[in-house]
Amino acid sequence: MTTATGRPCPACGAPAPTGSFCGACGSSLTPSQCRSCGAEVPAAARFCAGCGTPIGAAASRPVGGTPAASFWLYAVGGAALLAVALFLLLGRGPAATPQLAAGGDAPAPEGAPPDISAMSPRERFDRLYNRIMRAAESGNEAEVSRFTPMALMAYAQLPTVDADARYHAALLKVHTGDAAGARALGDTILAETPGHLFGYMVLGTVARWQKDEKRLAAAYADFLRHDDAEVKAGRPEYGEHARAVADFRGAAKAEPAGR
Repeated sequence: MTTATGRPCPACGAPAPTGSFCGACGSSLTPSQCRSCGAEVPAAARFCAGCGTPIGAAASRPVGGTPAASFWLYAVGGAALLAVALFLLLGRGPAATPQLAAGGDAPAPEGAPPDISAMSPRERFDRLYNRIMRAAESGNEAEVSRFTPMALMAYAQLPTVDADARYHAALLKVHTGDAAGARALGDTILAETPGHLFGYMVLGTVARWQKDEKRLAAAYADFLRHDDAEVKAGRPEYGEHARAVADFRGAAKAEPAGR
């Protein structure tokens, strides 16, 4: 039976395509299964959010060697994939953000591709995360699904992480369906910085997504209990995410008492 999805095609944006394939571009509208890990892959996604395998590629396993050798083969392959993705994502002509010239304070000429080799791992992660957030706000689910595995790969390569990076990674994990991973990051934020609002925001987001009213109410209550002290602490990350903090605060205050 042919029915309307009610959502635009994730590949081309055609309004409310019907059936199993988009009539405008021919893309599949039904999820598939990753050949490597078996995870469900959203329509139009180019990489598996669970293991990063390109969609359509046959599953492969290293032949011979020790587990450590297999790990480094994966790590080197992942780094190469990330470098190519960053080049395609960040190094395109006019859309690229002007970068500071090496050794100077003046921005590079408009349209000059950024020097990826000069970026820190954190800068790479932040650029990918910001790209994903812009795509999410515009409703471009295909782009979100395309770049989320790359951003999580970049996060895994960070030499050090703080509450802000963990908060970003947790939101990305929620998108991939990794509720346990996102919750673990929320717990880690609170373990390292007790009372940090981002920890409760992560736990509340996961609970709301899972429709776990008990955990959601607990996250709201804990957030409000630490809100005043944390605002007075003046953490810079709260200013960078002022809208998200304000939205969660409003939702927490609107929560019925005793629910």
